[in-house]
Amino acid sequence: MTSALPFSPASERNREPILAALRPWLAPAGSALEIASGTGQHVAHFAHALPDWHWQPSDLTADLFAAIVTRTAHLPRVAAPVRLDVRDAPWPSAGPAWDKPFDLIFAANMLHIAPWACTPALMRGAARHLAPGGRLVTYGPYFEADVPTAPSNLAFDADLRARHPDWGIRERAAVEREAHAAGLRLAHRAALPANNLLLVFERG
Repeated sequence: MTSALPFSPASERNREPILAALRPWLAPAGSALEIASGTGQHVAHFAHALPDWHWQPSDLTADLFAAIVTRTAHLPRVAAPVRLDVRDAPWPSAGPAWDKPFDLIFAANMLHIAPWACTPALMRGAARHLAPGGRLVTYGPYFEADVPTAPSNLAFDADLRARHPDWGIRERAAVEREAHAAGLRLAHRAALPANNLLLVFERG
């Protein structure tokens, strides 16, 4: 049934390494918001592996909502996807504002395929919507001043900027500064396959 759904090979490859890096930071149960859910492969995998967590998928447009709904239809703790532009306030962008905080906000492969303004907006929104002790987790490629850049990431960055002048791999230090300005601090950095990082930010 799902073979005809939109499919991301990268999401299929990285979902298990991401989950393994996430697990030590998660309580046995909680509520999570996924930003930029895309095809829904991540949220479906995480919800299956963490059955006591409630999940709220979201994306900038409703283009892939049908795929998310189909992939998560058998998972009772996954809510219907909602439209969310992180630059909006309050969240989400459509429907009533959320009045209950999240224990986890997760965004994979978003910051480099979005205008820079989405980075500070993500941090501010996470600070508003995280519960005390909650965590924002981002995943994707970053440039780091003290780490040699992989040639593949240099090529990827050039390709992104050729496709859209506001896109591109972000400097980790610049992302951290925006997090700090919003009241978040970097608690953990994990190197994952294919030259990607998982960054864990905490409130306070």
